[in-house]
Amino acid sequence: MWTTENRHRYERDKLRYPCDLTDEEWAQVKPMIPPAKRGGRRREVDVREVLNGIMYVLSTGCPWRYIPKDLPPRSTLYDYMQRWDYDGTLGKIHYELYQRCRALVDRQASPTACMIDSQSVKSAEKGGPASIPRGCDAGKKVSGKKRHILVDTEGLLMHAVVHPADLQDRDGGVLVLATLFGLFPFLKKLFADAGYQGPQFRQQLAKLLPRLSVEIVKRSDTASSFEILPRRWVVERTLAWLNRCRRLAKDFENLSRNALTFIKLASIRLMLRKLSNPA
Repeated sequence: MWTTENRHRYERDKLRYPCDLTDEEWAQVKPMIPPAKRGGRRREVDVREVLNGIMYVLSTGCPWRYIPKDLPPRSTLYDYMQRWDYDGTLGKIHYELYQRCRALVDRQASPTACMIDSQSVKSAEKGGPASIPRGCDAGKKVSGKKRHILVDTEGLLMHAVVHPADLQDRDGGVLVLATLFGLFPFLKKLFADAGYQGPQFRQQLAKLLPRLSVEIVKRSDTASSFEILPRRWVVERTLAWLNRCRRLAKDFENLSRNALTFIKLASIRLMLRKLSNPA
């Protein structure tokens, strides 16, 4: 959190684009970028510029064809984003930065409590054989996809899944927890809203993570306006943090895998700034 005294540390006006990585942020991520493959031509592209270009698309939401000429070509940026996603580089970067952010606030690497929630987003016009079917969230009257995220008590993203919006929260929540693959073995408590209540969710969760107990945080029936609910506000704040990236304003991606990649990149962007500007 910035104050009048430390505001100068958060200034990005001297960068070419405000979304470019600073020297401190690049130093955090540079050792985790895989080297070029052996054999063939030497790598000519500047990997820092590649990451700057991907962050430009994420932050501004511009189409790939509209990338400025002083950044690498769109084909290069898209190819590197796909390559780092498929070979697990982005996942490794995210997990390493997550552990550093936990250590920054004197927390253990693996949390014991977490919060889950979803966000339905409208899908832009798209089509073709590679497009993933979208659904309609009848409750929120949104036609598109649903982002399901799991966060810790600090609001840091632990895991996320993107699926059609017509999938109910309790089914999507099971999908999120089923794809953790033992990444956070010490989880004991899960906080959720009323969309996850009921025996069906608890029974499936008991099969996946028997040690994980669920606490449903409900909104008061007498509340007539906005109300801050215990624990639930943390995951809502994380969704707001992620939505600062304009690429996430709508679902612009044909593939849910690409939509998940941009969520992961938005979380990496957030953690890099936390690490480079500690409170």
